Parts: sequence; structure tokens; C-alpha cells
Amino acid sequence: MDKLEPVFSPRELEKTVERIAGEISRDFAGQDVVLVGVLNGAFIFLADLARQLTVNSFIDFVRVASYGKGMESSGELKLTKDVETDLEGKNVIIVEDILDTGLTIEFLLKHFAAKKPLSVSVCAMIDKTKRRKTAVCAQYTGHAVEDGFLVGYGLDWAEKYRCLPGIYCVKP
Repeated sequence: MDKLEPVFSPRELEKTVERIAGEISRDFAGQDVVLVGVLNGAFIFLADLARQLTVNSFIDFVRVASYGKGMESSGELKLTKDVETDLEGKNVIIVEDILDTGLTIEFLLKHFAAKKPLSVSVCAMIDKTKRRKTAVCAQYTGHAVEDGFLVGYGLDWAEKYRCLPGIYCVKP
């Protein structure tokens, strides 16, 4: 059995989502946004975020494979599900559970640029800057963390722990 150490409680996450939704709603007041969740991890965060926004939002998803079943990214990215929404001339917000190495976001920013959106922003619940391998950053972030393998609130380890209501660090 894996030992899980609490990092962020469900209440802390709720407050964080409210704050981020307020920032996005302020920045895009009077405009529509397309929230693009990165599957599978971002679906819980995206659902909570969408319910808190005061701007009109549309929801779509992408899936990018990179982790497999280990604790480290393979570094090889493959788009396995693209958006179905026409993004041309629209404000796009990529919603990610964790911004870690930055490789997935860098890949998606390039991918979406070809779709000619009005703007593309990045929103991540967890920002793990210490592990960054590329210069990408998120315009909207929940919590910065230094280290640790995190699970819960959409984050998983080989599909385990994704539905925990808080975020936990897996300890050996």
C-alpha cells in the first residue's frame, strides 16, 4: 500500500478554483472562452473551474500521451485526441492538472497556434517549476510546488488515486 501525505485539502482546492475563476472572469469579461482540458488529469479541475466562471465558456478536450505507467515523463508526446471545436478567432485556455516539465504545454501551444486562435492562455492547478525543461509558463496557476509525485484531484499514478478529493504526495 502506498503512503499518501496530504498536500492540499479539498477546501484549499475549492478556494484556489474560486480565485482562478475570478482572475479568468475578470481578464475575459464580456468575452467567450474555450476551455480545453488535457485528459485525463484535468477533467475534475476543469469541471470545478467552469462552474465558477462568470464568462461564457465552451468546453473541449485533448489527450496527449507521455507518461505511461511510470513516475517520469517519457518525453515523447503523441496527440491521441484533438479538439473538435473550431478555435479560429477564439480565446483558448488550456486547462491542465499539473505543469511539470512543460513539454506537453509547449507541444499544445504549437499545435493550437496553427488553429489561429485569438489568444491562448495556460491554466494549471499545480505548477512544478523545478522540473521545467522548457520556458513555458501558466498565466493562471493554483499552487507552486517544488517536488514530490502528486496524486488526487485528477492527478494519477498509473490511473490510481485520480478521484481523491484532495492532493497528496506519494511517499515510498
